[in-house]
Amino acid sequence: MGESNSSVDEDLLLKEFFAEVSEVERDNEVVRILSCFKLNPFEFLKLPFDSSPEDVKKQYRKISLMVHPDKCKHPQAKEAFGVLAKAQQQLLDQQERDYILSQVTAAKEELRAKRKKQLKKDTASKLKSLVDEGKSEKEYEQSEEFQQELKLKVRELLTEQEWRRRKMAMRISEEEGRLKKDEEEQKEMWKRKREHEEQWEGTREKRVSSWRDFMKSGKKSKKGELRPPKLKTEDPNKSYVQRPVKRG
Repeated sequence: MGESNSSVDEDLLLKEFFAEVSEVERDNEVVRILSCFKLNPFEFLKLPFDSSPEDVKKQYRKISLMVHPDKCKHPQAKEAFGVLAKAQQQLLDQQERDYILSQVTAAKEELRAKRKKQLKKDTASKLKSLVDEGKSEKEYEQSEEFQQELKLKVRELLTEQEWRRRKMAMRISEEEGRLKKDEEEQKEMWKRKREHEEQWEGTREKRVSSWRDFMKSGKKSKKGELRPPKLKTEDPNKSYVQRPVKRG
C-alpha cells in the first residue's frame, strides 16, 4: 500500500513539473538529445556511469515525457523520443551495458596511468604523497575535472571500438561479396558447359546422319558419275598373268 501511495505521489510531482516546463525548455531538450555523442547512451539520459537500472528507468520516464511528440511541438521531437527509447533499451540490456562499462573501466585506467606519470615528475609534491597513500585519489575521481576527462576518454574509446567494428564488418562484407562473385562465376561456367553439352547432344542425330551419308557416298557412286578405273598391280601371292597393256 505504501509503495502504491509513493507511486501516486511521484506521478503528481511529475505532472506538476511538466506543467511548469515551457515549450522552449522542451525544444532545448530535443536539441540536446540529438546533439549527444551517439555511442554513449548515458549521455542521452544525462546519467553518471554508476547509475543503476532503476535510475535509468526513472530518468527515461522523466525526459521522455518532456520530448514526447504529443506534448512537444518541435519538428524533431519524434526523432529525439526514439533516440531516448533506444538509449534506455541499451542500458537495460546486460550485454550492452557491460560492454559500455568495460570501456569506462579502460578509460579510468588510462587516466589514472596518465595522472600517475605526471605526478612522478614532481617528487616534492605534497599531492603525490597523498596519492601514494591513496587519500586523494577518490576525491580527484569525484571531481568535475576528472568526470569531464572521463567522459571525453570514453567517447574516444567507444569511437575507436566502433571504427574497428565497422572495418571488420566491411572486410566481412567484401569477403562475402568475393565469395558470391566466385559462386556466380562458377554457376555461369557450369551453365555454359551444360548448354554446350545440350547443343552437342541436340545435333547428334544430324551428325550421325551426315556420317552415314558420307559412308554411303564413299561405297557407291552417284548415278551418272564416272569413277576412275582401279590400277592392277603385281601380287606375288596370286597365280595369274597380268594382261599386257597395249600402247598406241
